[in-house]
Amino acid sequence: MIETYSFGSMKVLGQTHHNDLKIIENQVIPEWWRTRGHVLSLEDIADILDAPIDILVVGTGAYGAMRVTAEVTEAVSRRGIELVSAPTGEAVTAFNKLHTQGKRVAGAFHLTC
Repeated sequence: MIETYSFGSMKVLGQTHHNDLKIIENQVIPEWWRTRGHVLSLEDIADILDAPIDILVVGTGAYGAMRVTAEVTEAVSRRGIELVSAPTGEAVTAFNKLHTQGKRVAGAFHLTC
């Protein structure tokens, strides 16, 4: 599903994006901005938590600069959703593998730092 990723750029379903994005139920949500910069908060992924998913893959940036809060980790766990958090290159690999396996997976990707 994710065709390519490099610092500041991700190609998904034939379309290249240059801003952070989410993928929910095979739909790209482009131009994603978090409420607190390099921190992933619950309000940033409310739409993902409402989706019928089993796994959330978070790409924390090329160098892992985005931090996932304990609040997010706990909320995801309470919903029975598995959380995979890794630098974006690794997260893309994980997302594609899970998607290929037919898993119900959503993604939230920071494309830079």
